[in-house]
Amino acid sequence: MTVRVLAAVICQKGRYLICKRPAHKRHGGLWEFPGGKIENGETDFEAGVREMREELDVAVDSVGEPFFTRRDEGSVFSIEFMPVEIRGTPREIEHSAHAWVPAHDLIAYDLAPSDRAFVEAHLLRSPARARSSPDQAESQ
Repeated sequence: MTVRVLAAVICQKGRYLICKRPAHKRHGGLWEFPGGKIENGETDFEAGVREMREELDVAVDSVGEPFFTRRDEGSVFSIEFMPVEIRGTPREIEHSAHAWVPAHDLIAYDLAPSDRAFVEAHLLRSPARARSSPDQAESQ
């Protein structure tokens, strides 16, 4: 059984929102794009709304189509990176920290394995892509 996980790729003013995972969770202490499991019967939009409210206390305006998917090695999770537009100021509910980071600086963070693969394969592939928002980039 594969469990789909939404990874919200939120870009505002050329910076991407990443969050530090709680120490007691899988990949604890590593940085990730926020999100969580998509429940049975839930649309990607519904999952985005629920997860962003639960984790960051923000509203969601839109959730786009997945543009990068990566199986989390050693688990049942399939991480689907989706462009998400939010309203509000994120605050840590689930995470221990958050940061707004330009694409070219993301690689300096200790990212969870799937998040690192996404950054390397999608955001850093070309200088133009690193400066654009994910919804302007090609699908993977």
